[in-house]
Amino acid sequence: MLRREFLYSLSATLGPAAFSSLLAEEATKSSGSSGPHFPEAKAKHCIFLYMEGGPSHIDTFDPKPKLSELHLKEFQRSGEKQSAMSSGKRYYVESPFKFHKVGESGADMCDRWEHLPNVADELCFYRGCQVESVNHPTANYHVNTGNRFGGDPAIGAWVNYGLGTENKDLPGYIVLPELFHPQGGSANWSNGFLPTAFQGTPLRPKGSPILDIAPPPGITQEHQRKNLDYLQFLNRNHASQHPQHDDLRARMQNYELAFRMQVEVPGILSLDDETEKTLEMYGVGQEPTDNFGRRCLLARKLVEKGVRFVQLYASTWDSHDYLAKAHGALIPAVDQPIAALIQDLRQRGLLDETLIVWMGEFGRTPDNGVRGGGLAYGRDHNPDAMSIWMAGGGCRAGHTIGATDEIGATAVENVHHIRDFHVTLLRLLGLDDNKLTYYHAGRFKQLSQFGGATIPELIA
Repeated sequence: MLRREFLYSLSATLGPAAFSSLLAEEATKSSGSSGPHFPEAKAKHCIFLYMEGGPSHIDTFDPKPKLSELHLKEFQRSGEKQSAMSSGKRYYVESPFKFHKVGESGADMCDRWEHLPNVADELCFYRGCQVESVNHPTANYHVNTGNRFGGDPAIGAWVNYGLGTENKDLPGYIVLPELFHPQGGSANWSNGFLPTAFQGTPLRPKGSPILDIAPPPGITQEHQRKNLDYLQFLNRNHASQHPQHDDLRARMQNYELAFRMQVEVPGILSLDDETEKTLEMYGVGQEPTDNFGRRCLLARKLVEKGVRFVQLYASTWDSHDYLAKAHGALIPAVDQPIAALIQDLRQRGLLDETLIVWMGEFGRTPDNGVRGGGLAYGRDHNPDAMSIWMAGGGCRAGHTIGATDEIGATAVENVHHIRDFHVTLLRLLGLDDNKLTYYHAGRFKQLSQFGGATIPELIA
């Protein structure tokens, strides 16, 4: 036996294996991912409501009366960059919706939000965030991973890596997509260069949430356990001959997790144990709320079971045309379920430890090309202005932070790059972006890419 083979073989016995585990734990601690860096942080979980396509801040939470004065007048932006999607003449476009102040905080909401005003004082609005990309895939990657070109770990993967799991029988990061994946696909919830255990696990919105979660007819749990034990025996023997291959070890762990999930998941994903009152509150069994309502209710159940990060997708808010019709239908589909989620978490004593984030990949422009006599007008992509709100988890509820200019074209107060929002999100979960690092390709990497700063105004 070669000396290298002898040293590798030591890891197959219990004593050195335990010692290796201690070394791994120390390595984890040195990278800052052994739990929260800020124990006083309230948030232990995050539910990320992602409105894919780019919701218009001007038509949801950031009213611009000036646009009513300028409506359908030719758009001018002298000395500044034109809209990235501009072609030909462009015109100012007013919002088709009316706005009003809601809650004791006086939050701005358009009149299509009928249920969210009931929880307005739980929300912290942020109007100062800016991103870099106007293309959906790269913008999605930027918001979800901090890297416009994909391939890096998603926020949920970082949180899962940093805080660990509260339930070994479930993935720490679960994704609830629409019928189709968002632009950019599964790279939006990738583990990137982190170990594969930290990647997002998508659940199918129709049919079996996870394919093959139920065993074939006639196969008992005892049968599966014996088969898995034998498979693990074969894999361990193979791994001992190729100890440098981490993928096999990760695959073995995934088999074990899949086995435990067969017991745990079906009960969690079923809504049969929920009361009629709860189902009605979320809009389950009703249109247009059934789809998103089911997923919001499932998100609450997953958080109750200890899942760290749950991400829900709602598509598509990409309203270049027929803004009144498009946003007018999209808002009612998510309004009641979101309000119910916040109320339900509050009633169960879970809102303080659960951070909810609502956002898309960018905002929309105050102008657009006009077709059909102006009846079909919408808005283009805008990386310079957007609306984000948070609830629970130690955010500064009942406040609106930052501002955009009088036409909603760009952020002008408390302006921060998306990396600063990422750092703030991690901080609310008790994680320090500068300590939450992973050594890859010759350097320690982090979510913010090049370092960012906390936005203190967003933290209570």
